[in-house]
Amino acid sequence: MAPRFLTLADVSEILNISAPQAYALVRSGELPAIQIGGRMQWRVESSELERYIERMYEETRARNAHGAASDGTV
Repeated sequence: MAPRFLTLADVSEILNISAPQAYALVRSGELPAIQIGGRMQWRVESSELERYIERMYEETRARNAHGAASDGTV
């Protein structure tokens, strides 16, 4: 069974980005997360990460479709 919550290190590894990039996604609110424990460590729910990935796919498709429409390519 996959864990419900991921650390920022897990998120970095899954998305193949740096730790500061994962932290920036969380701090900006682009990737919803919670802070827990006495040290207030960030945790990202697995389902939120999946939703974020899906949004990025949608945004990429929209950008590509818009680019193809504006430059006349298919």
